[in-house]
Amino acid sequence: MARPTSATIHTDALRHNLGQLRARAPGSRVMAVVKADGYGHGLERVARALGAADAFGVAALSDAERLRAAGLSQPIVLLSGINEPDDIARVRELGVESVVHHHSQLEMLEQAPAGAPVRCWLKVDSGMHRLGFAPEAVRDAHARLEAAPAVAADIVLMNHFASSDEFEGDNGAGRQTREQLRVFAEATAGLPGARSLANSAGVLGWPQAHADWIRPGGALYGMSVVAGTTGADFGLRPAMTLATRLIAINPVCRGEHIGYSATWTCPEDMPVGVAAIGYGDGYPRAAPAGTPVLVNGQPAQVIGRVSMDLMAVDLRGVDARVGDPVILWGPELPVERIAEGAGTIAYELTCSITRRVRFVEQ
Repeated sequence: MARPTSATIHTDALRHNLGQLRARAPGSRVMAVVKADGYGHGLERVARALGAADAFGVAALSDAERLRAAGLSQPIVLLSGINEPDDIARVRELGVESVVHHHSQLEMLEQAPAGAPVRCWLKVDSGMHRLGFAPEAVRDAHARLEAAPAVAADIVLMNHFASSDEFEGDNGAGRQTREQLRVFAEATAGLPGARSLANSAGVLGWPQAHADWIRPGGALYGMSVVAGTTGADFGLRPAMTLATRLIAINPVCRGEHIGYSATWTCPEDMPVGVAAIGYGDGYPRAAPAGTPVLVNGQPAQVIGRVSMDLMAVDLRGVDARVGDPVILWGPELPVERIAEGAGTIAYELTCSITRRVRFVEQ
């Protein structure tokens, strides 16, 4: 019998979320970010569902190869850009566009052999200090790209926000994003080309950053990274339901301990359920006792430590039988709640689903 753990991907939710983001930025084109195997939802599956997007963003050239092999013809942007000179030939062959964030990439493009020009997205480090050209180096980098025969004429200018999940307010929130907007505007003033600034949080909370292109990632999958909120608070729908079943229900006496290292003690004689899911499936080991689950649609809680293949569930007050469904996250139980308890973000949880979980498209 197959392991009963599954991840159901709601393609209608993906399409709904794309529509919601378009409505928030009606004057912008949408680059749907599908890196990390579509945030754990399945690259090809997600891209087909988001076929109305204007472009796709990926982190690896191998992802672009998969999208083209799947028959998708939309523009694809390589968000980390080329890594070595040989990448240029593959980028040309696939019709992929490339972010340029470092002088080494500039040099590779300047020295590239003759061929089809590559459309480039010039990245400005406006304050995140991860990738991108320093503001004072932007104009020189832009001029070099314009002069390079291997580069297409329509260069896009972009940056990446560090704290756009902090929306603007009277308490000083949003200070870093406002400063990044200012730095980007000054560094690119007068330069031709479209602009792209807003990630998911930028789309949701910074309308002044929508510009010509928005680049939503997690929001497309119905997730929020704004503290204390869920995707539903922004009109988004979760695109994944992670589920399993109870494989045992055991009576455990008061004072007995549950799971590895005896971290949880039964306060009374009680039924304890065992669900067929653990960190080997991608459920976070860091999820503490009290993390919510749904058993037959009824609220229940994780108890003890999550192990590799199994977790224990407090079934006091829950009408449950062996074989009953257990929902770990989904439309009725936001993944953000589990992420908060585990000390992480929803993005990490969906990206961590492992290969032994059965995926179902709905």
